[in-house]
Amino acid sequence: MLRILAFIALAFTGTVPAAGSPGFVSESPLRRVEYWQLRSEAINAELANREALPAVKLVFLGDSITDFWQLGENPWVRGQKFGIDSWQPAFVNGLPENRALNMGISGDRTEHVLYRIQPKAEGGMGQLDAPELDPEFIVLMIGVNNTWAQEDPVIESVSAGISSVLDAVHARKPKARIILQSLLPTNDAERNRSVVVPVNALIKAMAARKPHAGYTVFLDLYPQFADAQGGQNAALFVTDGVHPNDAGYRVWSAKLLLLLQVQRSR
Repeated sequence: MLRILAFIALAFTGTVPAAGSPGFVSESPLRRVEYWQLRSEAINAELANREALPAVKLVFLGDSITDFWQLGENPWVRGQKFGIDSWQPAFVNGLPENRALNMGISGDRTEHVLYRIQPKAEGGMGQLDAPELDPEFIVLMIGVNNTWAQEDPVIESVSAGISSVLDAVHARKPKARIILQSLLPTNDAERNRSVVVPVNALIKAMAARKPHAGYTVFLDLYPQFADAQGGQNAALFVTDGVHPNDAGYRVWSAKLLLLLQVQRSR
């Protein structure tokens, strides 16, 4: 998996000169491949390895915030680091019951996740179709990208999309418990106040009501990533103000691992 991620970063950023062409990448022809396309191919390659799938106990679904947990150095901005140093020990080399498959794809909105997990027989990508993939938990964070280029009313549209993903995930993998995670604070105080916080309140209530309560637990990460005033704690994010940095992913990892331990002890 690490080799796949390294290939993705290099192919997307073009940081290696073409064979036989010394100098800068900018001097040589290079086919453009979007990062999300490579991520989708990498996920499909992992799903095709049916012998490895029974070992997967956690499936992570989401957008770039989930996706970048597997990245080290930020491929787009030098001197910044994402979450590989907490992902690797917790969800790859750690306890077998926490062995994970990360299915986050940068740029995804709720409708894109719905398409990815829609069965192939129904015209989707079928990324949860494999019967060998039988996770104990599905860890879900999605919806923040729907707050840009939004449908109105935005709070209702985002929460409806999250509800649809929750229902679709349960339909595909009814034995799995779903950990529905809150949206994280952005660096836009008005967006947090008018959209993110209200959406989080709605999905928290959604997780506690039937039928979702029977298979869903809500994990409120917003307070862990907020400052004393309820705004974003910039020390836990890279400079784009959306994605956690290495420290932020460590906070997330600790909170999630504790929740998993509590859930399993019940």
